[in-house]
Amino acid sequence: MVGTQRCEDQSFRTAIAAEQCLGQSLHLQWASRSAAIHAHAHCMLATRIGTMRARARFYVAAALTTAINAVQILDGRATAKAIRAELGAEVASIQKTHGVTPGLGVLLVGDRRDSLTYVRMKRKAADEVGIFSSDVTLPSSASEDDVLEAVSKLNADPQIHGILVQLPLPSHIDESRILETINPTKDADGFCYENVARLVLRGGPRPLATACTPAGCVELLQRYDIPLAGKRAVVLGRSNVVGAPVAALLQQCDATVTLCHSASENVPDIVREADVVIAAVGKPEYVRGSWLKPGATVIDVGINAVDDATKKAGYRLVGDVHFDEASQVVSAITPVPGGVGPMTIAMLLSNVVNLTKASVGLPMAPLPGRLADKV
Repeated sequence: MVGTQRCEDQSFRTAIAAEQCLGQSLHLQWASRSAAIHAHAHCMLATRIGTMRARARFYVAAALTTAINAVQILDGRATAKAIRAELGAEVASIQKTHGVTPGLGVLLVGDRRDSLTYVRMKRKAADEVGIFSSDVTLPSSASEDDVLEAVSKLNADPQIHGILVQLPLPSHIDESRILETINPTKDADGFCYENVARLVLRGGPRPLATACTPAGCVELLQRYDIPLAGKRAVVLGRSNVVGAPVAALLQQCDATVTLCHSASENVPDIVREADVVIAAVGKPEYVRGSWLKPGATVIDVGINAVDDATKKAGYRLVGDVHFDEASQVVSAITPVPGGVGPMTIAMLLSNVVNLTKASVGLPMAPLPGRLADKV
């Protein structure tokens, strides 16, 4: 009996041990399976998160692409072409009703390659609209008196209704003295003091001509129906050729104008408040995309050559605004080239036609905005 009892106890302990071993095995299997399930779930979650992130990146990229494609390019070439067609019709009408052909006299001193190019482009555009063009070329060694004499002859020529002195002049010639010799009624560039004063002063007679590049900037804005009245406009650069006169024209259009210059502080912060930005500082890609207010309009007057080994000429032309960055932020922008440049020449021709109209007693085309005094 005792032996039998011992045998039963031993069997019982063996069974208990076996059960414990089986329990441990089942526990290990469950733990392993649980870990596997957890790992699988984690993998699926990571895969799903990765997919979601990929989709998010896709949608962001698509949104950026859509935004870039939505940017309106203010095409100066196409607009200038339309203006030349309008001027051609006006020239034909003046010839028919008054027997007068508008005439442009261009005075070139020296042989600068860029000046020769500009003069050639202006002559071609004048021919297209039916404006008579007469070029006077003097050597770079010409004296100031020689240049003054040439201007005086153009002043006295009845066939010439507009006079353009191609700038810059050689350093030994006083540009301001030359420009002031031009008869204000023949001031095709709008640089004479009398026409500048008429542009700036409120309530007085209108200028007979306005500076071509500023007029081209505002004309482009108006042709694309960019609102100016009540909007904040920032002009970068205060030159007599662009900055100062374009600020005056924008004020006539009832814009609230801030003019920034080399002594201005916190320029990026000022630019960020602008609905319209006109950049004319002569610094390649000076204005960055981060400076610009979303939905703003940018007129880039600058044209700068920067080294580019991928180009046949060894350089490429860029504006004063970083076009690629700006295009992701603004609603409208001018390209460089093909933006303001063609408009400048179109406005020169417009000035000549207006000066011709004034000479025969016809009403001149209105200036942008209104000249009446305002609060």
